[in-house]
Amino acid sequence: MSASVLLIYTGGTIGMWADPRTGALRPMDLEHLEEQVPELERVGVRLESVAFETPIDSSDMRPADWVRVARIIGEHYDKHDGFVVLHGSDTMAYTASALSFLLENLSKPVILTGSQLPIGTIRTDAKENLITAIEIAAAKDEQGRAMVPEVAVYFEYRLLRGNRTVKVHAERFEAFRSPNWPALAEAGVRIKWDRSAILPQRAGSLNMHERLDDHVGVVRLFPGISGGWVRSALSSPGLRAAILTTFGSGNGPTDPDFVAALREARERGIHLLNATQCVGGRVEQGRYVTSRAFVELGVIPCADMTVEAALTKAMFLLGQDQPAEDFAQRMAAPIAGELTLG
Repeated sequence: MSASVLLIYTGGTIGMWADPRTGALRPMDLEHLEEQVPELERVGVRLESVAFETPIDSSDMRPADWVRVARIIGEHYDKHDGFVVLHGSDTMAYTASALSFLLENLSKPVILTGSQLPIGTIRTDAKENLITAIEIAAAKDEQGRAMVPEVAVYFEYRLLRGNRTVKVHAERFEAFRSPNWPALAEAGVRIKWDRSAILPQRAGSLNMHERLDDHVGVVRLFPGISGGWVRSALSSPGLRAAILTTFGSGNGPTDPDFVAALREARERGIHLLNATQCVGGRVEQGRYVTSRAFVELGVIPCADMTVEAALTKAMFLLGQDQPAEDFAQRMAAPIAGELTLG
């Protein structure tokens, strides 16, 4: 019996077609997907589809939409062998990261893919991304288990762990990288799997979470950043946590007013997290004088997590109503392969 895969269309370039009369891009009806991609008939996978009633540009994605995708997967989980989420590329890494936390004990593939060009254009990258993502979502090992039992992003011949992924280019087809974790697979003449990089099968049934706390922000440090600017950024009503995107291996200014602004936020109970602005590498807080104040203030180092993973993980943990004193410990412990223990 052939594998069954559910396509979930949220929006994005991959599902757009150009109106021949006006040239304007419009969302495509998934029922007519095979007209645009006739190769799907030869894939050998049973396909069903679900679409957001109103497709969303990924720039408009919100935490509630991540929960919406997770809920769709949860509702259809027992009916399908894998899932392919069609999504705009701009915030795909955020959605992939969030889903990796919301879908606890996931044992089936959830593959996010998209494209840089609409599916109806001659040079589109959408067809290959879509077809291979479906093949990956349906793939099983010698024991009949899912080959990739985790949330991943497939783009331009490479399969990357979702919560390790960052978008690095606005125009190239090779738009994503996984700087701190190897590719799970590469698609050439055959799909070449790196089984050592793929998460092991997890025991237990799927536990789909539906709560995220979006009272989390990101403060990007820059040379000359002032204490006053930081106070303003951290004064948002209800703010519970903020990711400081720091220099190099987790460094920041030693300006006393800057440090005082962070101390004031900590005294108000705001969790501060330290994630590097660098595409690759990890935070080594306290290694240099310029990060020792962070240690004294109880700023939480995010190791080699991406900013996308740190943000969505903080939202997830804060949504679970755990004791505040446990937050730092839980941020430092891997949930779905999002960080490497140092």
